[in-house]
Amino acid sequence: MNSAPANPESVFTYGAPALKFGPGASGEIGFDLAQYGVRRVLVVTDPGVAATGGPQRVADQIATYGMEAVVYDGAHVEPTDESLAAAIEHARATGPWDAFVAVGGGSSIDTAKAVNLLTTNPGELMDYVNGPVGGGRAPSQPLKPLVAVPTTTGTGSESTTICVLDVLDQKVKTGISHVRLRPVLAVVDPDLTLTQPAGVTAAAGMDILCHALESYTARPYTSFEHKRPEERVPYCGSNPVADMWSERALRLLSGSFRRAVRQGDDAAARADMALAATFAGLGFGNAGVHIPHANAYPIAGRVRDFHPDGYPADEPMVPHGMAVALTAPEAFRFTFEAEPERHLRAAELLDPAADKPDDLAELLPGVLMALMRDIGIPNGIGGVGYDEADVPALVEGAMKQQRLLATSPRPVSEDDAAGILTRSIALW
Repeated sequence: MNSAPANPESVFTYGAPALKFGPGASGEIGFDLAQYGVRRVLVVTDPGVAATGGPQRVADQIATYGMEAVVYDGAHVEPTDESLAAAIEHARATGPWDAFVAVGGGSSIDTAKAVNLLTTNPGELMDYVNGPVGGGRAPSQPLKPLVAVPTTTGTGSESTTICVLDVLDQKVKTGISHVRLRPVLAVVDPDLTLTQPAGVTAAAGMDILCHALESYTARPYTSFEHKRPEERVPYCGSNPVADMWSERALRLLSGSFRRAVRQGDDAAARADMALAATFAGLGFGNAGVHIPHANAYPIAGRVRDFHPDGYPADEPMVPHGMAVALTAPEAFRFTFEAEPERHLRAAELLDPAADKPDDLAELLPGVLMALMRDIGIPNGIGGVGYDEADVPALVEGAMKQQRLLATSPRPVSEDDAAGILTRSIALW
């Protein structure tokens, strides 16, 4: 267990964007932006989402309010340092911009966050990437308004202070984290998710689920040493407000996740998944995530030849939500002893009808694995191409994610991480 602090924290923080939710909400973005007095808007998206025509419709609708709106469709699915640098260069060359609108999945939203940061602040991308991978610099200047319009149900990036990226030469996924990266407005329109393929719905939905589970089981904010005001970070540990959002997200997922994967045109299930993604983002964006996300970064960053259903076929990838899910059952077995009641409560919210095993530590892993089998998530990291010989490199990558591991309800050593990853080669 984490040792008791000499001077326990007594303060938690909570932040969230303004939220507009519901079918048709994306048709009001021009009005929303006009309230900020902007004149030039860059709409950031990826080629696949751009092909649907949605981002251009958003740009055209913005233009009816007298603003110039230009679409940039070069966001990379699962952003890399190279793709973000290209987007930043484009924005600098075509700017200045008064505001940004991200239309797409977490990849587009995170690309827009990086573009916003590096067109308003000095330096280069790696200066701001979390240490020890990058320089960990905090922005010194205010950012422009960013409106996030998710078209996938998963990342919660519309609610958070995080920008996730692959650093190619280090073969690791990491991020940039600062409160100024949080969008000023999240526009969540479930109608935009109806064309999301089943494979994307499954992987992105596991990201929602792990956001809710990890933030709900994170170290309590009172278990940290008391911080000075300038030391406070977005991930402050589980707290009453974040817990509320996580519990509600789990209830929504319980009734909608399998339906949304199996019946993509189920509008009610899609709306519940969109709401769950937003709620989970409002939870983990403040409480934090821990072991499954720390493991996910090297799992995605070191991929060799895995090609998931529903994603672009031109290059291998392990989608972020899938990467998070692959070690989640073993991670929650490991953390059970730190917070048994929370693990049991989470399992009951996710599957109220699940039979309780004799060993209660098996309840949440069992519920997770049953869901993963039903929606087509691979059987552990072996299902995406890893074996025991890869574990040391995966451990090295996971241990670099100390910002995340600090939130684990149990301290995580290299041996602990190796055990979790090894047992996750084949989950069932």
